[in-house]
Amino acid sequence: MVLTVLLIIIYLAFISLGLPDSLLGSAWPSIYPSMGVPISYAGIVSMIIAGGTIVSSLFSDKLIRKFGTGLVTAISVLMTAGALLGFSVSNEFYMLFLFAIPLGLGAGSVDAALNNFIALNYKAKHMSWLHCFWGVGAMTGPIIMSYFLERGYIFQLGYRAVAIIQFALVVILIVTLPVWKKTASLNKVHHDREKCSEIGQEHKVISKKELLKLPGAKQALIAFFCYCSIEATTGLWGSSFAAMVHETPAETAAKWASFFYFGITFGRFLSGFVTLKLNNRQMIHLGEVLIAAGIIMIMLPFGQVTSLIGFVMTGIGCAPIYPSLLHETPVNFGAEYSQSIMGVQMACAYVGSTFMPPLFGILASYIGYSLMPFYTGGIFLLMFIMVEMLNKRVDAKNRLKS
Repeated sequence: MVLTVLLIIIYLAFISLGLPDSLLGSAWPSIYPSMGVPISYAGIVSMIIAGGTIVSSLFSDKLIRKFGTGLVTAISVLMTAGALLGFSVSNEFYMLFLFAIPLGLGAGSVDAALNNFIALNYKAKHMSWLHCFWGVGAMTGPIIMSYFLERGYIFQLGYRAVAIIQFALVVILIVTLPVWKKTASLNKVHHDREKCSEIGQEHKVISKKELLKLPGAKQALIAFFCYCSIEATTGLWGSSFAAMVHETPAETAAKWASFFYFGITFGRFLSGFVTLKLNNRQMIHLGEVLIAAGIIMIMLPFGQVTSLIGFVMTGIGCAPIYPSLLHETPVNFGAEYSQSIMGVQMACAYVGSTFMPPLFGILASYIGYSLMPFYTGGIFLLMFIMVEMLNKRVDAKNRLKS
C-alpha cells in the first residue's frame, strides 16, 4: 500500500517536472515582440534554465544522501513554482533571465533521484509510464498557454495558471513526506532480511574521474546529451518553426509544441505495454527509426500538415529512448554505481538542453528556421553511433566477467 501511494506521488512529481518544460517555447512567439527582443533570445532563457539543472544534477547525489528523496522533491517543486510565479509578473527580459535560475535549479536533483529510484525498484513499463506523466505535464503546458493567448490574454496569465498548479503539487508533496520516510524504513528492513534486494542496495561513492572510466560511460553521456538536444531544440523552436517557415499565427503556432509533446506522451503510454515484449535496447532502436522518419517528414517541402505529422512522429520516436536508456543504467554500470552515474547522465542531458537550442537560434537567425530538421538530424546520427558503441562496450565487459 505504501509503495503504491509512493508511486502515485512520483507520477504527480513528474507531471510537475513536465509542465514548465514546454511553456517557454509555446509562449515565445508572443513574448519576444512584447518585450522588444530578438526571437533568438529564447535560447538565452533556455540556456539559463538548463544550466541550473546541470548544477543541481551534479550535486544531486550528495543532496539526496543528506536530505532524502522526499524532501529534495518537495523543495525542488517549490522552487519551480516560485520561479513560474516570477515569470507571471515579468514584463522585462532581465526578469525572465533572473527567474530562469531557480526554475532550472528546481529540476535537476528531483529528476535524478526519481529516475534512479524507478530504475532500481520498478520494471521498465513503470519507467515508460512515469515519463508518460512527464509528457502529460509537457503537453498540458502549451495547451494552457494557448488557451489564454487565443482569448487575447497576456502570456503572463498562462504562467500564473501553471504556477498555481505547481503550488498545489507542493502541498501534496509536503503532506506526504512521512510516506517517503516510512518507505525508507521498509527498504532498510527489506535489505536486512534479503541482502540481494536492490531496494536496499548500498550505493558506492566514486569520483567523476573514476566514473568516466567505467566501460561505456562516455558513450552513454554523449547519447544523453544528444537525445536532450533533439528534444529541447524541437520543443523550444517548434512553434517558431511553424510561425517563421509556415507563417502560422502565433496563437496557433503555440500548439505545435503541444503536438510534439503529445507524441512523446502517447508514445510513452504505448511503450509501457510494448516493453512487455521488447527489451530496453530494442525499444531504443524502435525509437531511433521513428525519429529518423519524423525528421525526414519535417524536411519535406509539402506544407504544414506533413511537418505537423513529422513533429508528432518525432515525439513518438523520442518516447521510448530516454526512459529505456535510464532503465538500463543499473544494468550497464551496476546498481551500486547507478545513483552516481544517474546524476551525471542528467547533467549531460541538460548540457544538451542548455547549449544546443540557443546554438540553433543563432544559426537560424542567419540561415533561416528551415534549418531545424537538418540540425536535429545531424545530432540524431551522433546519438545513434554512441548508443551502438555503448552496447558494444557493455557487451564486451559482460563477456570478460563470464
